[in-house]
Parts: sequence; structure tokens; C-alpha cells
Amino acid sequence: MKTVLTALLAICLCLPLMGDDAAKKKFEKMKALAMKGSVVAQYNLGRMYRDGDGVFKNHKEAVKWYRKASEQGYADAQYNLGVMYDDGEGVPQDFKEAAKWYRKAAEQGYADAQYNLGVMYDKGEGVLEDDKEAVKWFRKAAEQGRASAQFNLGNMYASGRGAQKDFKEAVKCWREAAKQGHASAQFNLGHAYYQGKGVPKDFKAAMKWYRKSAKQGDATAQYQVGLIYEKGQGVEVDFKEAVKWYRKAAEQGFVDAQINLGVMYFEGQGVLDDVTAYAWWNIAAANGSATGKKNKDIIAKRMTADQIAEGQKLSREMIKKNPKLLNKK
Repeated sequence: MKTVLTALLAICLCLPLMGDDAAKKKFEKMKALAMKGSVVAQYNLGRMYRDGDGVFKNHKEAVKWYRKASEQGYADAQYNLGVMYDDGEGVPQDFKEAAKWYRKAAEQGYADAQYNLGVMYDKGEGVLEDDKEAVKWFRKAAEQGRASAQFNLGNMYASGRGAQKDFKEAVKCWREAAKQGHASAQFNLGHAYYQGKGVPKDFKAAMKWYRKSAKQGDATAQYQVGLIYEKGQGVEVDFKEAVKWYRKAAEQGFVDAQINLGVMYFEGQGVLDDVTAYAWWNIAAANGSATGKKNKDIIAKRMTADQIAEGQKLSREMIKKNPKLLNKK
């Protein structure tokens, strides 16, 4: 009986909320309009099939109706059809077809399609890799306020790919994306201030943007916040805060943070615990860090055999509790 109930529950979870008469009526009305050739209705019907809105979710039907609207030149549908080909939903994955439909929408000024087409030129997926074309489409999307495009355009300027290397332009792009909350752009902007590239060196400004990124979970930014607190760059030295931010990054498998956190435990900066220092360096060593292995061997010389065993046990327990400690990249 339990097996039958489980099966029925599984089936029910896959079904739309059939009791939602309003959604069903909306779907039927949309389908009738789509059958008459309404391009807006065809697009909306495709979306409803994709999302399971008033009907069973069906990606093949979504593709069918997106295609009908796309062939009438509807940019929203062209973009979404491109996404279906890009992700292999309802059709076999086909980057060339994805690029084809992104281009049609992009040429109508559709920002998301412009960004995605830029990514395809950047990666050489479905089109020949072409940095200048990537920059062209990133710029078009960036000018419409697409944060990811602003971030990528900044990266192109910073690396000199597809455009003349220009850190001032890179910073300008990153700032626009960072103001919209783009975590990686916030980190890049902070790092520009930290290094004095494209802007005057300013540790306080660097900390401002690092912290914004770190609060969104960016491990590299968390590490940099810890580093700034440890060194007292633009802030008062605060080992406890350094430990706090190093730990956040270390728990995401960021090896340099694992090493520095071990150092803090080893030297008694904010914390003092040889066993925990050994555990962090043991994990860093497992992640392939030569420094982690070297430091682990150094601290082992001042530890008893029981302490070493305790440190090894702690490493295992930490990894069991949080497998992300091991960097699988």
C-alpha cells in the first residue's frame, strides 16, 4: 500500500494544478488565439508549455509554438527558441541553431539575445570564435543595462581581447555591473582599486566592493576581505574578522584561504589551536597545495602523535560535514 501511495504522490507532483480553473481557461483561450495565427499568443502558448502553466509541461510543444512565433519575427520567441536549442530542451542540443535564433532576436535589439550571442562568439560555440564579434554584442547588450554583458565587456577590455587593452574602460564597465549587484563585477572592481589598475590604489574602496561581493558568497572576495583585515589595509588590523572571512572562503574549498586560516591558528592570530591548524593544512594539501603540505609537516614537529591523529580525524570530520572543502576543480 505504501508503494502505491508513493507512486501516486510522484505522479501528482508531476501534474499541473488541474483545479486551477483560471489557469486552464487562460491556456485554452491562448491556444485558440495561437491557432488563429496571433504571434503574441503563439509565444505565450510556448511559454505556458515550457512552464507547465495551465497545461502539462511539454518542452517539445513549447519549441513548436516558439518556432511559429519566431518565424513571424517575434523577438521574445526567437530568443527563447535559441535558449531551447542552447540547453537541449525539447530538441537535441544544437549551438548553431541557438546562435541562429539568438542572432535574429539580437538584430532586433533584444538585450538577452545580444548577450548570449556574445557568449557564443567568446566561446566559439555554434560560431567561429571571434573576440571582436563578442565585444560587439556584449557592448550592445551592455548599453541596454545588461549587467552580465557589462561584466564580460569589462573583462574583454582588461585582457585586450577583441578590443585594445584599457583598464579604465574595464573599470567603467565593471562599475556599471557592480552597481546592479553583479558579484563578480564587484570583486573585479574591488581588485582594480586594490591593485591600482584603471583607478588610483584605494584600499578602502577595494574593501567596499570586496565586501559586497563577499556577502554574496564569492569565495575569492571573502579571501580578500580576510587578507585586508589581517594586513590592516585601509582598516584596523582585526584577526578575528580575518579568521571569519578566511573560514567562509576555506569552507568553499578556496585553498589559499585554507592555508591562511591554518596560519592564523598556528600563530594564535584571532585563534590558537595547533590541531585545527594541522587540519586545515591537511585539507589544503589534499587539494594539491605544496604550501599546505609544507606547513603541515612543520607544525607536526611540535605536535604529539596523539595531536596529529586528532588533527587527521578533525580533517576527516570536517570534509564529511562539508564536502566542498575538497576542491574538485
